[in-house]
Amino acid sequence: MDDSEIFDVAIVGYGPVGAALAILLGQQGHRVVVLERYTEPYPLPRAVHYDHEVARILQSCGVAERCATIVEPAEVYEFQNAEGKALVRLGRRGNGPSGWPQSSMFSQPELEAVLFARVDEIPRIALRRGWAVSDLADDGEHVVVRSAAGSVRARYVVGCDGANSTVRSLTGITMEDQAFFYDWLVVDVVFHEPRVFDPLNVQICDPARPTTVVSGGPGRRRWEFMALPGESVEFLNEEATAWRLLERFDARPENARLEKHAVYRFQARWVEEWRRGRVLLAGDAAHQTPPFAGQGLCSGLRDAANLAWKLDLVLRDLAPDALLDAYGLERGPNMRAVIQLAIDMGKLICVADPDEAAARDAAFIAADDGGLTDIPPFPPIAQGVILAGSPCAGELFIQAEVEADGRRLRFDDAVGAGWRLVTLAEPALDPDLAEWFATIGGAAVALGCGDQSPRDVDGTYRAWFADHGVVAALQRPDFSLYGTATRASDGPELVRSLRAALRYT
Repeated sequence: MDDSEIFDVAIVGYGPVGAALAILLGQQGHRVVVLERYTEPYPLPRAVHYDHEVARILQSCGVAERCATIVEPAEVYEFQNAEGKALVRLGRRGNGPSGWPQSSMFSQPELEAVLFARVDEIPRIALRRGWAVSDLADDGEHVVVRSAAGSVRARYVVGCDGANSTVRSLTGITMEDQAFFYDWLVVDVVFHEPRVFDPLNVQICDPARPTTVVSGGPGRRRWEFMALPGESVEFLNEEATAWRLLERFDARPENARLEKHAVYRFQARWVEEWRRGRVLLAGDAAHQTPPFAGQGLCSGLRDAANLAWKLDLVLRDLAPDALLDAYGLERGPNMRAVIQLAIDMGKLICVADPDEAAARDAAFIAADDGGLTDIPPFPPIAQGVILAGSPCAGELFIQAEVEADGRRLRFDDAVGAGWRLVTLAEPALDPDLAEWFATIGGAAVALGCGDQSPRDVDGTYRAWFADHGVVAALQRPDFSLYGTATRASDGPELVRSLRAALRYT
């Protein structure tokens, strides 16, 4: 291969973020090449959690049902003190707003296998393993990506190559470090016999050794132990240390297998510059978050969903290159909020002083009512491709079940993912507007209007519209709302506004 072969997008890095971005672009017919330095997938667990929104993104990648076979849903994330008393219980019963479980636990190699199988089904995606990128040259129209294995030329390059991103380094983009870091020993265990854990996910806020205990997917368990003052990384990395720490949880060589043990330094960092010319960053290449909110992988897949539809429109000449500036404008504030939440949670968890821990515990116990505390939504998109001032603009839109063709289906399975003008009455788009909307993959969905329209079987959409005082909602392909309308006659105006907004300057 040489750089005479031109792709629409070259993606550097073939983890879940790179694979998902390739799928979302390949499904739209774009020519994508994925360049991965390693010749084989990494075989050991890393990320173990995704949330309801990411499950919907995976649904849009065509892998949701396959993922359902490899995950363990988790409704509760319990924080306990050293004595095992619950301080707070986060979560909710049933599905989250996106129509999937609030949290799903998995083993990353299994998730990657599902995504890689989907990539193999899309002929417009080329995979090149054993390509360690060494140079990028942006000539203003294309980027030449070079490695010892060869070179390729692409209209855009996206670095999805992890925390030590070569793409980020080659472009000269720097990270803002929040100076919040701790060393933790991460241990993944497979028990010889099935074992039930209740609660499934628990944070033990013990000042003697803050510890996280969560599912690692069906049949797996993960422990994370905070390094104490004076403990060396070398000591923590010893297998004997892992088994010694696992003893209190009745995990021993006689009843379990140590799948992985490694010390990680949890960090809080982000880029302020998400693109430079025709090169963009996503996933850990753009941000790293402490794990306490379980949002590392989730954030990277949100990047992919946000960036994919923007690249799609630019590549099809339906929007100017300047639209890509909205990517960092939208993702940056959200990512900073996610990292700040993880830092705040970490400050509660990583307490090694007994007196400070006792004061923390007393405050939580006094406020605890014994119920579940719903996980708050992340801040909505405040600027970018949204209708400023419109109710709910930038917020995540719901997905509920509808009835279509005599079957109950999730909304996206019934009508597809993409730009969707959702109403409870006929939106009456004029032919010119409807034709333009279709060119960007848009469709109007009038729930319950006629025999051919999906039906809001449980009244979830009617309740949402009533609760928010609107009658129409224009959903983006990444499931955030462009805007809403309070009068049925204003539904078409949402689409007209979007057409103007996509002439992004």
